[in-house]
Amino acid sequence: MLMADRHRKIVELVEREGSVRVSELSELFQVTEETIRRDLDKLESEGKILRTHGGAVRTDEPGIEIPVSEREIERIEQKRAIAAKAIEWVEPGDQIILDASTTAWQMAKILPDIPLIVVTNSVKVIMELAGKDNIQVISVGGNLAARSLSFVGPLAERSLDNYHVRKLFMSCGGCHLDYGISEATEEQARVKAKMIANADDLILLVDSSKFQRRAFTQIAPVETADVVITDAEVDPGIVERMEGLSISVHIVQE
Repeated sequence: MLMADRHRKIVELVEREGSVRVSELSELFQVTEETIRRDLDKLESEGKILRTHGGAVRTDEPGIEIPVSEREIERIEQKRAIAAKAIEWVEPGDQIILDASTTAWQMAKILPDIPLIVVTNSVKVIMELAGKDNIQVISVGGNLAARSLSFVGPLAERSLDNYHVRKLFMSCGGCHLDYGISEATEEQARVKAKMIANADDLILLVDSSKFQRRAFTQIAPVETADVVITDAEVDPGIVERMEGLSISVHIVQE
């Protein structure tokens, strides 16, 4: 199949289904997932679709959050490696925030049972840490976002204002050097902005697929991050630009 025909069929699928996944398109067209990602990037640049983490949606359907059940299996080895590296920034007696990202959840799974205070809006992180006796878990309340199993909304935002922590470990829907750090929904973006405001250091956990991607709602400029942990597929030019913004970039191997 010619590339132009594949692009036309992808747009038709997005229009009909509302959203598509990279893995599904790869199987349908019998091409690699990397080829599909390039297709979607091209179609987004032409304004025909809107990229999401792991797929695409119609341009008239912004603010769609990919379910956690799908996100938790995407690029899982990269997320585990990033999470393992992030543990190096955790010290006994720390107060930290873990957001509701699947990478932060991977981090919660391997957090050592040491004296810590962990503030989170993630149901999965709460459940993961429940059996670790030395970790005090503070859950922010709010409206339950079913797709991400996280608490959002005004109550969650007000709750976060009650806490100041040393370190925030956070991921995002997109990390674009010009557009900034962004998320799929306004509710998630507002909660994460509160987290940033109430933490001394932002440690951004972002696999390479999210770079130069613009999610629906901006959170903060990229240079807000103190540390970025990513995987080896990251573009060296992106690393150079981030380091030029005084961001400490750490690249992990799977």
